[in-house]
Amino acid sequence: MAEPRNRNRRDNKDSQSDNSGITEKVVFINRCAKVVKGGRRFSFSALIVAGDHSGKVGCGFGKANEVSEAIRKASESAKKAMRKVSVKENTIPHEVIGEFGGGRVLLRPASPGTGVIAGGGVRAVVEAAGIKDVLAKSLGSNNHANVVKATIAALAQLRLREEIYKIRGFEIRPKIAQEA
Repeated sequence: MAEPRNRNRRDNKDSQSDNSGITEKVVFINRCAKVVKGGRRFSFSALIVAGDHSGKVGCGFGKANEVSEAIRKASESAKKAMRKVSVKENTIPHEVIGEFGGGRVLLRPASPGTGVIAGGGVRAVVEAAGIKDVLAKSLGSNNHANVVKATIAALAQLRLREEIYKIRGFEIRPKIAQEA
């Protein structure tokens, strides 16, 4: 059976992986023009998301006079800012809303096989964290930086059931199989 042509078109677009297993994805590149005596001087800023696909993710922002230098600075910043997030199997443990500036992001757990239902910066962050099944909605601002940071804030709020039980002092009892 022939495989569809566009099946993996989103997976490797603008993403790079280095030898440490960290994947970097370019979310947004902005060009800024400064008018000087001889014409226009351009500078660039880059927003990058980095993750190891096993629960660690971070974002970075870099500015330079060349695109490649801006991307390099942003990727270094993203690797430094990586933080651990709670992942339950291939999804998130519970529904959460993250806010940063004007950006608001709603994340909901999804059943296995659903995939990542998200767009733009939210998709980049969730995939970099290693989450394979999630439903997401960007509610507030469309600003790429605020949406990415709101998504990371939402993921940082996640707690597994075991963590909450431990904090509250409860013990987790194994399920008892019922006899037929």
